[in-house]
Amino acid sequence: MKQQIICLMIFAGSFCTSHAQDTLRLEDAINIALKNSLDIQIANNRIKAASIYNNYGYAGGWPLVTGGFSNTEQINTVNQKLNSGTDINRNGTSANIINANITGSILLYNGGKIVATKKRLAQLELQSKEQLNAQVQNIMASVMLAYYDIVRQQDYIKTIDRSIDASSQQLEIVKLRQKVGLANNADVFQAQIDLNVLQQSKLAQQLVVQQSGAELMRLLTLNPDSAIHIRDTIIPDPSIVLDSILNSLHKNADIRAAQNQINISELVVKETAAQRYPSIRATTGYVFSRNQAGAGNILLNQNYGPTVGLALTVPIFNGGIYKRQQRVAQLDVENAKLEKEILWRDYAAQVVKQFQAYSNTINQLDTAKSNYVLSGKLLDLTLLRFQLKQATNVEVKNAQQSFEESGFRLVNLNYAAKAAEIELRRLANNLSL
Repeated sequence: MKQQIICLMIFAGSFCTSHAQDTLRLEDAINIALKNSLDIQIANNRIKAASIYNNYGYAGGWPLVTGGFSNTEQINTVNQKLNSGTDINRNGTSANIINANITGSILLYNGGKIVATKKRLAQLELQSKEQLNAQVQNIMASVMLAYYDIVRQQDYIKTIDRSIDASSQQLEIVKLRQKVGLANNADVFQAQIDLNVLQQSKLAQQLVVQQSGAELMRLLTLNPDSAIHIRDTIIPDPSIVLDSILNSLHKNADIRAAQNQINISELVVKETAAQRYPSIRATTGYVFSRNQAGAGNILLNQNYGPTVGLALTVPIFNGGIYKRQQRVAQLDVENAKLEKEILWRDYAAQVVKQFQAYSNTINQLDTAKSNYVLSGKLLDLTLLRFQLKQATNVEVKNAQQSFEESGFRLVNLNYAAKAAEIELRRLANNLSL
């Protein structure tokens, strides 16, 4: 998946402001969104952080080496009585103490905690990658929906334009009739009003297209005032099968991340349980110590040499804290499993509902296309009959309304089917360019 993301982002590198007037393709929009997405940048940083933590040394498996040095000067008053009968009394004598050491230690055994911790860190890295995968799928789905929404709004304008042409023809016919005394001013005024209303509807629809374009620019993290040109059609895929989507749910990034959380919680149980076992640590080092005094029984004491040791720590009693922590960790495992089941249940229900909407819409498309073609023919025929004075203004208007409604219905059905298709593919984690 990481390679796929990198490939997707490379395509966006050539896009810049100078291309603002070019036609924006869906592939370009997705590539730009993935390249510029702030959410993806955050997710990538989380992966990098998890990768840094996923280290055997961070889990406690590498040796620990420390060094120390101290040099202390003292001014002392010495008052000593020796068994030989000698008394030593000095004021303001100087003394110097030097200590230096380098120590290395390694944990040999602690109940398997290091192994469990390293596996947990690996699972955390995998989980962060799945979360990035989910973020990529969500961004692709959002861009696709916004892109096709612009196509839908533009298709509305095409229907309005066809109706405007019909109204323009009707107005010209009425004006010609008025010249020969077969129509009055009221007929002309009404025809002009109908045309003006349609032109206003077109202007209002153009505003919707512009605002939809600004929303798409926001998803692409570009200037929302940038000019955008899209020439595309909505073509739903009628071949999606419900069982195929349900069988692919295990690929859903959110569900995979939920499984990672189960694995992480199980490893936390092992880490917690390991605290109840003895731990063995081997140590070695080199020590230098020098103690020099200006007066006293011992004027110089100097020691140096290597050291080696083995430390055994056995937990005997701490009020049952480790046992309680282990029980809580086991409850976290149960909760993680329940959360995955809830997620699977909700996503499965969402798949079924989306597929029902998808299949219902697909089934309506053929009829909607037929109605759109028929309503267009009806409008042309009615205009011809109107020109021959075999149809009234009301019949023309009714034909226009029928054409507009069928056109809007077809556009909406196409978009609804495409939206359901996108959501189904997102849930199955197989959205692609």
